[in-house]
Amino acid sequence: MRTWLFLAGAILAEVTGTLSMKAALEHPALYVLMALGYACAFVFLSLTLRSGMPLGIAYGIWGAAGVALTAAASAGLFGEPITPVMGIGIVCIMAGVVLVEVGHRGEEKPASARIDLPPRRGEDA
Repeated sequence: MRTWLFLAGAILAEVTGTLSMKAALEHPALYVLMALGYACAFVFLSLTLRSGMPLGIAYGIWGAAGVALTAAASAGLFGEPITPVMGIGIVCIMAGVVLVEVGHRGEEKPASARIDLPPRRGEDA
């Protein structure tokens, strides 16, 4: 559960950073929010990976959800259109991520392919 919360935080922070970039064109002070959004996105994505989610899955979901949410929010906040072709593209991206996730669940990595990270400071080995 914690892994998914970290990933949700990464997605929301990245979308915030991206939307702030557009808004900062009119209000330059928002470049600070943009930088904070991207920094937080990478921190949360790192925590997601640290929690055990494979990179390909985490990055795929992060990217696809970011594209979909940014497009939807841009339509609402900035009046940018979402054409039918764009909608189909977003659905295809999301479907691809679902297929990668489903395909991953059936695969168990051999012990030799696993990467064991050292425990964080303050954690027992």
